[in-house]
Amino acid sequence: MRCRTRAVPAVLLALTACSTGPSLENRGAVTASPGDSDHLTIGSAGFTESDLLAQMYAQLLTRAGYRTSILTVANRELYEPALESGQIDVVPEYAATFADWLGAKTHGAAAKPVGSPDLGATMKALRALAAPRGLTVLPPGRAVDQNAFAVTAGYARAHGLRTLGDLGAAKLKVRLAAGDECVARPYCAPGLKKVYGIDITGVDPKGVGTTQAKRAVQDGRDQMVLTTTTDATLDQFGLVLLADDRHLQNADYVVPVVNRSRAGSERVAKVLGKLNDVLTTEDLARLNQQVDSWRRLPADVARTYLTDKGLLK
Repeated sequence: MRCRTRAVPAVLLALTACSTGPSLENRGAVTASPGDSDHLTIGSAGFTESDLLAQMYAQLLTRAGYRTSILTVANRELYEPALESGQIDVVPEYAATFADWLGAKTHGAAAKPVGSPDLGATMKALRALAAPRGLTVLPPGRAVDQNAFAVTAGYARAHGLRTLGDLGAAKLKVRLAAGDECVARPYCAPGLKKVYGIDITGVDPKGVGTTQAKRAVQDGRDQMVLTTTTDATLDQFGLVLLADDRHLQNADYVVPVVNRSRAGSERVAKVLGKLNDVLTTEDLARLNQQVDSWRRLPADVARTYLTDKGLLK
């Protein structure tokens, strides 16, 4: 999830191949002092939301006196080692997803997932995995980008639905538009059945939050679509989210992750913490919409938002 394909600079490919931080054998307790470099490189994973977050990080850090640049590397297998080595200093990440990814990198693909709906437990596990790699995970903010499920507004009104619990209690038969992996993923069809008692009659493999998936629900061919909590285009299809009232989804709160030796200072944490205080899930959805639907540039959208919130003068 949250992966896009984009060309990666050759210099980064070359450097990450030979410079991925200290070997795990030499990593123990983190002893290096937190760094505060004058120039900070902010990484973006190459999709709209990541571009927006990277722009906000860069503009806030520039305002605080740092020289900044943004490097887009869509593949986590490349940008995470670059973060360890200090080629990238700051990256916006998602707590549960990144915790599970680091767990698999550290303990193998068969490692038990450590992300959970419990934010505190997820952050504890994430920080334990990140620290030996020279990474510091800053506090999460209010914004969260989780899997989410939407139905048409008319369907919700007709059946009195506001939550997934309501849908389970209604005993309706539901065909779900989603990625084909939804059939087996514990946070998708199996979880909807187990946690909510929703009668999922089938999965229509049209992808996660794609136009085709939303149209299938809009037209009544399917009853529900798998998307995300920051989906910017639901209104265009007459769709509304059903709340995850029993907390099936993991705590994928937005968290800044920094290279400790270059950007681990309290100063950096304080600057980025200002965004945590104001940025909400609803804000992210609106910002995504301005880029995806209104075709505004991420840098301009980020600047307007930060100015409106009083974070830029």
